[in-house]
Amino acid sequence: MITTDVLVIGSGISGLSYAIKIAQKLPEAKITIVTKADGEESNTKYAQGGVAVVTDFENDSFEKHIEDTLRAGDGLCKREAVEVVVKEGPQRFREIVEWGAQFDKSDVGSYDLGREGGHTENRVVHHKDITGYEIERALLAVVENTSNIKLLPHHYVIDLITEHHIQGEDFNKFNLNCYGAYVLDLKSEKVKRITSKITLMATGGCGHVYKNTTNPVIATGDGIGLAHRAKAKISHMQFIQFHPTAFYSKHSGQLFLISEAVRGFGAKLKTKDGHPFMHKYDEREELASRDIVARAIDNEMKLRGDDYVCLDCRDSDKEKFLAHFPNIYEKCQEEGLDMFKDLIPVVPAAHYLCGGIDVDLEGQSTIQNMFAVGECTNTGLHGANRLASNSLLEAMVFGHRAALKSVELLQKNDFHFDKIDKIPEWNDEGLTVPNEMVLLNYLKKELQIIMSDLVGIVRSNARLDLAKKKEEEIYQSVKEIYKMNLLSPQLSELRNLVSVAWLIITQSIEQKENRGAFFNKDLE
Repeated sequence: MITTDVLVIGSGISGLSYAIKIAQKLPEAKITIVTKADGEESNTKYAQGGVAVVTDFENDSFEKHIEDTLRAGDGLCKREAVEVVVKEGPQRFREIVEWGAQFDKSDVGSYDLGREGGHTENRVVHHKDITGYEIERALLAVVENTSNIKLLPHHYVIDLITEHHIQGEDFNKFNLNCYGAYVLDLKSEKVKRITSKITLMATGGCGHVYKNTTNPVIATGDGIGLAHRAKAKISHMQFIQFHPTAFYSKHSGQLFLISEAVRGFGAKLKTKDGHPFMHKYDEREELASRDIVARAIDNEMKLRGDDYVCLDCRDSDKEKFLAHFPNIYEKCQEEGLDMFKDLIPVVPAAHYLCGGIDVDLEGQSTIQNMFAVGECTNTGLHGANRLASNSLLEAMVFGHRAALKSVELLQKNDFHFDKIDKIPEWNDEGLTVPNEMVLLNYLKKELQIIMSDLVGIVRSNARLDLAKKKEEEIYQSVKEIYKMNLLSPQLSELRNLVSVAWLIITQSIEQKENRGAFFNKDLE
């Protein structure tokens, strides 16, 4: 058994910034970060656009940022959460700059501010088109130099430890505590019991519940699956944001994201034969919020029977474009396309989960001593639709707030750790190693097809009813496999994806009006 003061699950901006804050305030505290891939692999790493934060108080203001966020969220944001994130954002941004993250500046030395869909002012700070990668680099460097933080890569969390796992414990499902997690060491293939006073869920999104996503392969909804099995409250799962412009591929899986900032830079959306179409859908055209742009593209593709639409960057200032988007330009070159000569094929892809584990303004979930920060949460900031580049800001602000509350709890030290002795080791007696992985792969692909075809950008009552029936069949199959076989990362991920799919489908059925990223054509 490993015992730690704080267990952090996930190594993106949420988990790393939270861990650094606690480590600096409590040098004697032991903090353990587990991540199922390398330490640097996270959703943060793939965030291109930047951080939406007010830095230019002459042209911009907190009020403008708040109103833009509320408008994008289509009436379902929690205003208090929005105000907290926007108003505390500048201070949190300055902290990550102090930790070494670098952001592009203009010739006069001020930040070079980009603008994305839904924003009324230029307020997005960025590091070329690899902002998330730069933030991840800076935070990992701080973690490596912080002696009381230990990062364990290739460790996969199987289940949270709550009263359910404590032998002989009578528990009230409305008053559960978290005592750590069972974790599979992928190299030793052994399950470890890691007990902790406080557990932070910072596991990112769930894009791979769909066939096409901009998310890395690790984004399988693990935190939400874990929290769901532990009986945490989870909501707003019906609000899946599809990024309008992912580079089109005939292959399923992670698609390369072409940042919304490219449209903010002046690129136009056109049909395959070169006709613009966004003017038909919104007066803001290419700069409308993501849900509107994604549905417009989806509709044009269905009307025409095309597999993609195109992004036209041919009239862009080449020198300035290359300074802003070198990585995107290089990727298109690798695919045989010149952004200044060719139309770039794009499709919407699952990009961001606006809901998740319910938390309060200090990042506390409905399970005691379990916090959650980042994309796996429902803080109330995003409502029905996330405003572009608000996610990294949310991670910084809520990571800070959760850290402060965790420090307070650790100093109080009232955790009832006497119960830890009753927590059993992981029992896999009698289970066997699966003979082949083809069944797991088949079920995962079937689930992704169901979600993409029936629970995508545009839904209907009939599609959702059929999706629920099909998901139930897959759930029963996975349940039987789980009973008989030793756990593997593939089986664990599939369990989590099935839970995520169930939450999205059932909460979509419960949603009775179209809002933001949610659209059911039978509710028009």
